[in-house]
Amino acid sequence: MRYRIARISAALVLLLSSAARAENATVSSPKIRAKIRPPVHAAGSGDGVLQPDTDVIDAPTAAALDYRGYSARSRFYSSGGILEYLSFGVYPGVNIGASAAVDGPIGDEKNVRMRAPTAQVKYRFYEGDSDFPSLAMGYDGQGYRYNSSDKRFNQRQRGFYMIATKEVGVSGFQIHPSFNISDFDTNGIFGCLPLTLNIRDKAAVLLEWDNLNNWSDSRFNAALRAYLPPNFHVDFAV
Repeated sequence: MRYRIARISAALVLLLSSAARAENATVSSPKIRAKIRPPVHAAGSGDGVLQPDTDVIDAPTAAALDYRGYSARSRFYSSGGILEYLSFGVYPGVNIGASAAVDGPIGDEKNVRMRAPTAQVKYRFYEGDSDFPSLAMGYDGQGYRYNSSDKRFNQRQRGFYMIATKEVGVSGFQIHPSFNISDFDTNGIFGCLPLTLNIRDKAAVLLEWDNLNNWSDSRFNAALRAYLPPNFHVDFAV
């Protein structure tokens, strides 16, 4: 009998000591770390506040607008012409847009004429890493400098293109080599070599050697891009 009482007493002592330890213990909950989306910015930029540049001057880059993002771009050209672009991020890495040119709405031009709208699409299918460039493919049906007598653009549309974007050397310096097929009837393959240098997210120097098929038909473009607020920039191109 005394042996059973001793066993019961020992069990009660163990229970009371466990309860005391539980009361004195600090209750710890698992640490939950909020998943914060990093800011989207141009690769190699300094402050991380800019959206990636989806185009250089005439040529595109491999960058794409964010999902549900949009952009509007206006281009002023000779004889008072305006070329307007609208682009939308419809899926992650997929942009769809449209453009239309209007000849002569600015100035004293008497013949104002709107050209047929065209479409653009871009798919960024590889994000790239430290060793390999980001890759994108797309279609751009917009030409420049419409020739009314020939009923076509003097500077033909880019058509189907493949492009890579990679930062090389110094921070903010990127290359965007590409090739494109403007017209599937002729199957002529053209190349383009753009270079961009971001200067502390305040400005960018843009250089572009375009329409590389033969030396006489190639074009060299240069521009300075000034970022005013982060979501607005102005280009001065020749």
